Amino acid sequence: MAAGNHTTVTEFIFLGLTENPEFQLPLFIFFLGVYAVTVVGNLVMITLIGFSSHLHTPMYYFLSSLSFIDLCYSTVITPKMLVSFVTKNTISYPECMTQLYFFIFFIISECHMLAVMAYDRYVAICNPLLYNVTMSYQVCSLLVVVVYMIGLISATANTVCMLRVVFCKAKIINHYFCDIYPLLKLSCSSIYINEVVVLCFSVFNILAPISTILGSYVSIIASILRIRSSEGRSKAFNTCSSHILAVTIFYGSAGFMYLQPSNVSSMDQGKVSSLFYTIIVPMLNPLIYSLRNKDVKIAINKIIEKRLFCINKDL
Repeated sequence: MAAGNHTTVTEFIFLGLTENPEFQLPLFIFFLGVYAVTVVGNLVMITLIGFSSHLHTPMYYFLSSLSFIDLCYSTVITPKMLVSFVTKNTISYPECMTQLYFFIFFIISECHMLAVMAYDRYVAICNPLLYNVTMSYQVCSLLVVVVYMIGLISATANTVCMLRVVFCKAKIINHYFCDIYPLLKLSCSSIYINEVVVLCFSVFNILAPISTILGSYVSIIASILRIRSSEGRSKAFNTCSSHILAVTIFYGSAGFMYLQPSNVSSMDQGKVSSLFYTIIVPMLNPLIYSLRNKDVKIAINKIIEKRLFCINKDL
């Protein structure tokens, strides 16, 4: 890691979201609440889908995988960020590289999981008679494995490139977690290879899923417009509206951060943008998919009714 007479950096200090003492406590309380909702919401979705037999379909299988990803990468980021609001937040070099690796793994997995979910809706609406064959258990399992493999390859490539970077400038990271561009700004060695790798993977992992999603929804909208019944059109659109909302928020903020060179992007703007896809989106996803989903509402009501029945029986 060291080169020549450079001093090896063994730990980093997070600058955090703000250095203003007046904002520290309110932000700590706010993001603690967000993280609590994220954990509870995603665990409820995973549990609900696992125990509700009528939710054992490809759509909800992918949704439970999305909830697992949201839960994991929020946990990779948020607890460490909360520390920066109450005390000096340091992280060792190995911990920083580990956080970077798992962040990339889960964030890239989310990119492609959203694309898989769009493809699932395309098959369900455009080819309903072939849905059970096209989206069989084997196919769904294979798609999830492919999603995680892409995340694994992306995380490994970017982290290995980061390990070759020599850090000898300031050790203060102008961010609230170990992200690629804030770390590269601390480098005193060439980062050309890193920037090329980041840009190539960003183009593939953002534009490829977006192309899949757009292609799927163009076909979906065309199919919906051919439905004569207004009730049928409304029902078909409602099955996709939650996914469209989640995709827009996630890809909009992620694209702003990564689809531009590091010398162009502002770290202050990047921190605000990254709040959406690292902290806000994992909280919103279970809310969006539960509040706007009739099947999930029915499953929740059944569990509540069953629970109340058991309580009354015991009394």
